[in-house]
Amino acid sequence: MERTFAIIKPDAVERKLAGKILDRIEAAGFKIVGMKKIKLCKSRAEGFYYVHKERPFFNDLCSFMSRSPVIVLVLEKENAIADWRTLMGATNPANAEPGTIRKDFAVNIEENSAHGSDAPETASFEIPYFFSALELV
Repeated sequence: MERTFAIIKPDAVERKLAGKILDRIEAAGFKIVGMKKIKLCKSRAEGFYYVHKERPFFNDLCSFMSRSPVIVLVLEKENAIADWRTLMGATNPANAEPGTIRKDFAVNIEENSAHGSDAPETASFEIPYFFSALELV
């Protein structure tokens, strides 16, 4: 079994789409082993997205991620990372496949409703950033 990290982003939570996204996650065979709704402060968002700190979108991204609550998740299944990325769809919803979360729910490339780890190394940083081992069941 593999684990991956996911976020239902502020745009989706604000529009009350979390339940629909969670339904899709479970329908795709993922086991939710960790989940909580939190409000990130800007410094916590900056720490999470530190790999993008030199990019021009960094400040806007951190402001967006800290503007309202998010739902952070740890998902488990075989090929969890690749399968979650497929279910999310392309970063730019205009390029996402029909039936993906981003195609169906995203506002635009900046407010694209979901985040997911892109590699095992990323997941190994992202999961403990938000969850202790005791919170994963």
